[in-house]
Amino acid sequence: MAAFLQWRRFVFFDKEPLLERGEAAAAATEFRCPGDSAISVCTSGRGSLVLGDIEGNIWFVPRTLQSTSFQAYKLRVTHLYQLKQHSILVSVGEDELGINPLVKVWNLEKRDSSGNPLCTRIFSAIPGNKPTEVSCLTVHENLNYMAIGFTDGSVVLKKGDITRDRHSKTDVLAEGTYPITGLGFQQSGKQTHLFVVTTENVKSYNVSLKEFPMVELDNHGCSLRCSALCDPSQDNQLIVAGDDCVYLYQPDERGPCFAFDGQKQIVHWYRGYLLIVSQEKKASKTDLVGGNEQSSEKQILTIYDLDNKFIAYTAVFDDIVDVLSEWGSLYVLTSNRKISVLQEKDTQTKLEMLFKKNLFVMAISLAKSHHLDNDGLADIFRQYGDHLYVKGDHDGAIQQYIRTIGKLEPSYVIRKFLDAQRIHNLTAYLQALHRQSLANEDHTTLLLNCYTKLKDSSKLEEFIKTSDNEVHFDVETAIKVLRQAGYYRHAVYLADKHSHHEWYLKIQLEDIKNYQEALCYIGKLPFDQAERNMKNYGKTLMHHAPDETTELLKILCTDYRASGELSAETEPVGRNKNKANSEEFISIFANNPRELKNFLEHMIQVQANSPQGVYDTLLELRLQDWAHEEDIQMKKRLQEDAMSLLKSGLFKAVFDKALVLCQMHNFKDGVLYLYEQGRLYQQIMHYHMQNDEYAKVIETCERYGEQEACLWEQALGYFARKEEDCKEYISSVLRHIDRNNLMPPLLVVQTLAHNSTATLSVIKDYLINKLQQESDHIAEDERRIKQYREETKKIQEEIEELKSSAKIFQKPKCSMCNSPLELPSVHFLCGHSFHQHCFESYAEHDSECPTCMPENRKVMDMIHAQEQKLDLHDKFQHQLKCSKDGFSVIADYFGRGVFNKLTLITDPLPGRAGTANLDVGLQRDLLIHTKRTS
Repeated sequence: MAAFLQWRRFVFFDKEPLLERGEAAAAATEFRCPGDSAISVCTSGRGSLVLGDIEGNIWFVPRTLQSTSFQAYKLRVTHLYQLKQHSILVSVGEDELGINPLVKVWNLEKRDSSGNPLCTRIFSAIPGNKPTEVSCLTVHENLNYMAIGFTDGSVVLKKGDITRDRHSKTDVLAEGTYPITGLGFQQSGKQTHLFVVTTENVKSYNVSLKEFPMVELDNHGCSLRCSALCDPSQDNQLIVAGDDCVYLYQPDERGPCFAFDGQKQIVHWYRGYLLIVSQEKKASKTDLVGGNEQSSEKQILTIYDLDNKFIAYTAVFDDIVDVLSEWGSLYVLTSNRKISVLQEKDTQTKLEMLFKKNLFVMAISLAKSHHLDNDGLADIFRQYGDHLYVKGDHDGAIQQYIRTIGKLEPSYVIRKFLDAQRIHNLTAYLQALHRQSLANEDHTTLLLNCYTKLKDSSKLEEFIKTSDNEVHFDVETAIKVLRQAGYYRHAVYLADKHSHHEWYLKIQLEDIKNYQEALCYIGKLPFDQAERNMKNYGKTLMHHAPDETTELLKILCTDYRASGELSAETEPVGRNKNKANSEEFISIFANNPRELKNFLEHMIQVQANSPQGVYDTLLELRLQDWAHEEDIQMKKRLQEDAMSLLKSGLFKAVFDKALVLCQMHNFKDGVLYLYEQGRLYQQIMHYHMQNDEYAKVIETCERYGEQEACLWEQALGYFARKEEDCKEYISSVLRHIDRNNLMPPLLVVQTLAHNSTATLSVIKDYLINKLQQESDHIAEDERRIKQYREETKKIQEEIEELKSSAKIFQKPKCSMCNSPLELPSVHFLCGHSFHQHCFESYAEHDSECPTCMPENRKVMDMIHAQEQKLDLHDKFQHQLKCSKDGFSVIADYFGRGVFNKLTLITDPLPGRAGTANLDVGLQRDLLIHTKRTS
């Protein structure tokens, strides 16, 4: 039971008289109720104050205060009920003397012929056949129920459309001995309940059911006009105001009770407020018929806020007739026909009044009941928190600041509690900030620092071990702070749980030094992440756990499966293998050559198409081992390993690096093998030359001389530059040069002229042989000249004979078909004869003998070729002498194929030798000229 004396009193309403504006702008007079008769009953709604007087008139007072009225009853009006949702007014009054109350239903939107509201229904309000006076009236807003209470304790219920007589049914609910003092309908879903209040009890009827079941809620009631229905904010409860207490009722039970002393005379409900008009001194008898108090004592109007437990307004009035609510204000009607207006202060004004008195709890409650927005509530919480902070109640203050989260800038609160003595309060605020997912990285850092300074491991674990859908902080920031504070176990837990692989590995490797665990963790990651982390941390892992790291790299570069994935036997068909590029991990083994060699040998065994860098690096490792090995047997085995790698065929396309490696380690066999594979025959010979391996030089020339004839010339130049006795090797080279006619003799002599040890005896045989060959060529040329001269003379004689004497054709057979000649026939001066049809079939030209034509054409082609070559030789000699860069001229002629040897397959052996002599002479002149210009 709430103690009335403990409730605080405020003035949340402004009282002022109702003024009526005159025609002049400044003219305003106090409004008085219209008419001269006493007001007997009042109601309000639909934009008007409705008054009934004792002469049967009903007055309407609109907001403009321009009153209108009509004669509703002949005698007086005793009750009025204005529906809030319809323009329907229900009245009870008397048209004749005696006890015969009439109920009239008025449609205010329609007018009769006299211009008055249309009366849609009239019926007599008598329960049964017993005349009795009406004490109270109520109507349901759906227009289907009307209840009328009588002084004899009877209640008449009208069901159906209350505006019409047709389809309306009348029921008598109760016949008691106590006067009915209050009625009210409550709608709960599809159920409609009727509250019935008497002077001695409170009952509830379910009028939706056929039998109208009744529940007695209490055994004490109230006086007339001392009951009212609440609005939905109080669940439409029934308020019953006794002299000692005010009770609230639901249809099936009694609700809370408030101890408000005083003799109640009028009770109303207005916008969450309970209005009570009471009189402390005992009043005279109450006229139940009219409901008018005949006392002249002062009356007190008190407005209660039941939710927030305070008195919003209290004032003393003279003889209150009723209190009406309309247009957002309260209107107090007194017996002197004056009306006072009570205007509620706005919410902000009321809050400021509470703030001045430091009543923040009440201000918060008031703001919530007035549905103040979140920004307004947050400002109240902030002011309340500031007030408690100043008073030194830091625990209470932080609770209020927590309620401002989302509206108040967190830094405003954090600055107040940065003192070490208030770290508990700061921790509570930061926890709430994270719970609402409004914390940033700085807030997470600060909260974790608070935990670590308090050494509150349980709170810390509770904070970080929330479920995934309840994480209210930046995980990466939390990991950083925990790591910095030395809480490695917690940091690792967070990194593992939220898949921050980089942080997990960094803490395991750099702080905890748990390398085995880090390797296991990498083995559980998806391929892409495992590959990236091995590149980042591979060197560290290789240094501390070389064997395990090498094994993991082998798996990563062949067919990687994260721990827990399907095995090779159960994997789906067509699965793409995850393989990293093994060449990218070579740098990890910088200080671990043994593991690197193991890794590379594994890769070339399981993956024949490994990157070239894998083979190059493995070759380098094998050559290093070979170079540093002192044991002869082991060195030989290592040499074989290196050569087997070179001969595996993987260095054919790209062997530059392999060649460099072999040269760096002076691996002779490898260098020569790679030269041979690359067809670098000159490099092979130069290698032997650098090592003064004379026999190898000769062997190289013999082996590759056919592919590159210049090797013999280079060998001759090499031996010519040697000051040692190389007669044997020079003789061998000269024999080969002479045999294949590779160099002009003059160039040979000039080449050997630089060797001081090479005497004439060295080239004696060569020169004698060359001179003999030249003599033979000269003799052969003279013989052929003589032969050609004789043949020419003979041909000239034949020509002369043909010109001067007749030619007799006596050949009996055709030279083509070898058949006897028949006319017509064709004869040539060469002595061949043909049938005309044979000649026409085989001859290409009419003027040429088909038999002699091939031989003649050969001769003509030879003559033409000699003429071209003679002209080309002269032109080449001229350009070579006139050009400043003789080599560019030679290169140009080589590019055009001028020096390609021309061979006629029909040439006889002597002619062939003559052509060769011409080519050799041209080459000789070219080489001699090049030698001189250089």
